[in-house]
Amino acid sequence: MDLNPFTNKDNEEKENLASILENSKEMEEELMRTYLITAERIHDNDVLKERLENFAQGNAKRTKQLMDELNDLKDK
Repeated sequence: MDLNPFTNKDNEEKENLASILENSKEMEEELMRTYLITAERIHDNDVLKERLENFAQGNAKRTKQLMDELNDLKDK
């Protein structure tokens, strides 16, 4: 029997945070794919192509950070 009145609230907050982080990760992944696909289709504008690739790299970094946060949250 759990006598700690904060456990359920803490678990609920943890689950909500995990859900937010997971949704954010999915959005970052989708944006990354969109930027890469678009960059691959551009043949006449090297500057835009490079910028889109840079955007995708930023999304990849944020995705990794979000995955690390999710893993840390699960380990607690």
